[in-house]
Amino acid sequence: MSQTGVYALVTPVRNEAEHFRRTIDSVLAQTLRPALWVIVDDGSSDATGSLADQASREQPWIRVVHRTDRGFRQQGGGVIEAFYEGFELCRQIPWEFMVKLDGDLSFDQDYFRDCLGRFSENPKLGIGGGLVCRSAGGQWVADSRGDPRFHVRGATKIYRRACWDQIGGVLPAPGWDTVDELKANMQGWQTGTFDDLKLLQHKDTGSADGAWNNWVKNGVANYITAYHPLFMLVKCLKRVFARPYLLGALGLAYGFVRGYVRRTPRVDAPGYRRYVRSQQFRKLTLRPSIWD
Repeated sequence: MSQTGVYALVTPVRNEAEHFRRTIDSVLAQTLRPALWVIVDDGSSDATGSLADQASREQPWIRVVHRTDRGFRQQGGGVIEAFYEGFELCRQIPWEFMVKLDGDLSFDQDYFRDCLGRFSENPKLGIGGGLVCRSAGGQWVADSRGDPRFHVRGATKIYRRACWDQIGGVLPAPGWDTVDELKANMQGWQTGTFDDLKLLQHKDTGSADGAWNNWVKNGVANYITAYHPLFMLVKCLKRVFARPYLLGALGLAYGFVRGYVRRTPRVDAPGYRRYVRSQQFRKLTLRPSIWD
């Protein structure tokens, strides 16, 4: 295995006591441990904060930040606000890789060693992470749901520092986990999922928000990310024939249109929108694109 670098983890958690112990055990078992793990308890009302405090007492490289309960779950941007509060503590160490890790995952003891090995082998790799799976009939089944090849699930994202600095971090809004990758690709970095390095997610994606709200959130995220309306129309039509039938398509369309109606702020980085839509038009016209 080639030389790997110093990495830090930031884990925003809110009411994850049912699953968080598995994540703690997975991190503690790593053959390549992080230099720092910051757990941000985002106003939990269950035992999540206590589990984090216990882990911190046992390991000096684990730090805990407790945030006041805002009284509601803030979709998309809330988790990034919590992430950045933990990120501030990471400024104390010379990290080479930053990891945003969810608190409902379990994974192999060599997971981070193997992931960082991929970065060592490919200096153009800016963002990567393992394949998020769910349990079905005793088997680990990919929870990808048709993700494009450039995408890495927000539950487990590893950023090379040079890439992180160049894209300016992540956006505190729905769509953050696609905007970062599009910015990175625009700057010449590669991004993608390591399909052979798997993590088990112990609750369904979007289950905290409910199915309808989750699809609406995704539609808003696509608007913020500056998807072209024609590309979005095709995406919604394809979604009609995927589970949950019709519901997903309607939720996506409603969220996307709502972005226009409410004049929700969109990404306006120089050249960003032109890059995204040129890649989408390439996909629509059956030419090679990052959406392949």
